[in-house]
Amino acid sequence: MAEQNSVLTQIARPYAAALFDLATSEGSVDQVESGLVEITKLSGESDDFRRFLRSPVISADAKSGAVDAILGKANLQPTVANFVKVVARNGRLFALPAIIKSFQTLAAQQRGEVSADVTSAAPLSSAQLAALAETLKQKIGKTVTLTEHVDASLIGGLVVKVGSQMIDSSLKTKLTAMKIAMKEVG
Repeated sequence: MAEQNSVLTQIARPYAAALFDLATSEGSVDQVESGLVEITKLSGESDDFRRFLRSPVISADAKSGAVDAILGKANLQPTVANFVKVVARNGRLFALPAIIKSFQTLAAQQRGEVSADVTSAAPLSSAQLAALAETLKQKIGKTVTLTEHVDASLIGGLVVKVGSQMIDSSLKTKLTAMKIAMKEVG
């Protein structure tokens, strides 16, 4: 999986950088980012659309035609629509989620923000997310944008990833550590 992510990252970075440079020159980074978020929402809401993006069976020409039809009905910012069409024509729609994530990282860096992934056993309230963001801001010294994930197997606690740092206070990890310690004693 790490190797696949590495390949996706190598495909995504140049596309994201090109889009970011274009959006910066147009002064439309925020609008482009919000358009990309809309595409991410569409992908998250529709299993069919997600499978369509990843399918190696559907040709690039067929995908390009379908994307043109979809984007014709969506009210996306023109730069975003044209960019997605280029990605489709180049047969890289499978990498679109990674491209979007890479673009968001570049936009956050420009704003002086850091992104953090937060995984919890149950969804966090907006007050809890705000408190966590404030705590991380004080620790890191930069504004933190949180991306929330839910994993019921954690039982309780949080796993927070900021860059290469990970803070794991989940009960699952603590129980696993206790299990290993008990095996070593016995």
